[in-house]
Amino acid sequence: MDGLIIITVLIVIAALVFDFINGFHDTANAIATAVSTRALKARHAILMAATMNFIGALLFTGVAKTITGDIVDPFSLTDGSVVILAALIAGIFWNLFTWYFGIPSSSSHALIGAIAGAAIASAGFGILEYKGFIRIIMALILSPLLAFTVGYTVYSIFKVILKDRNLARTNRNFRVFQIFTAATQALSHGMNDAQKAMGVITMALIAANLQTTTDIQFWVQLACASAMGLGTAVGGWKIIKTVGGNIMKIKPANGVAADLSSAMVIFGATFIHLPVSTTHVVSSSILGVGSSHRIKGVKWTTAQRMIITWVITLPISAFIAAITYYILSLFI
Repeated sequence: MDGLIIITVLIVIAALVFDFINGFHDTANAIATAVSTRALKARHAILMAATMNFIGALLFTGVAKTITGDIVDPFSLTDGSVVILAALIAGIFWNLFTWYFGIPSSSSHALIGAIAGAAIASAGFGILEYKGFIRIIMALILSPLLAFTVGYTVYSIFKVILKDRNLARTNRNFRVFQIFTAATQALSHGMNDAQKAMGVITMALIAANLQTTTDIQFWVQLACASAMGLGTAVGGWKIIKTVGGNIMKIKPANGVAADLSSAMVIFGATFIHLPVSTTHVVSSSILGVGSSHRIKGVKWTTAQRMIITWVITLPISAFIAAITYYILSLFI
């Protein structure tokens, strides 16, 4: 078998592994609040999230096309297959590292930083598509700020509406409603996050001269949706604990406000074809809700640790990808 085809097959496998890891790494994003408020049992929540992630991944491809063409031009990479393989190895490593320590890091930051780092190692800084790349970075930076603001606003509205209501009855009603908001959030996660691996596989197909456009083939979409769904079914218990309880004590009304806020931000980004970090968006929504509810009730030390991880993820994954590229280029 031709060497380029073998590398392409390895890339497809690695991309699906990345998507699988992304599924269990980011399961907490959709269901942590529902589990922490006992709106859903953990097993039921994970199965629901897996199903909705799978469906969401099949509904849209706009973000995948952004990943394919807006970080680097896949048609201009002379050794694109090596670049993509190095990026995936770096992204997988960082995802597993942060998952092991229970840190809700960003799979999106890891992958985008890794693609950029490997491409720069291959062809220098001029290889980046700066207009598209800066647009992606701005989306990654602004989306958590927007999520915090929306979360704060939504819960502030809830406080006005729920004033003088019976607390026990209100919590029961919101606990039921939270099942639907968690499902919506899982759908939005699948629509945005699964597409990143689709974009990477499409880049690999272009690099191997197996495709001449940035269109996403259906088999790629189905494979990534399946990997994301299976990964979600495995679950991510360490991160569920961090997102669901270590940021603030979440009540049903808090959970609904956070779920609605993050889903709105993720859906909005998806419809304008921009990748965002669902981890950042969900965590920032919870921080916004917590600040509106009772600012002293937010565990800011956990938030600080998360923010530091968010800031360092992109440059570290870029550095790891560059080193990985240099090592791979010695053998491929």
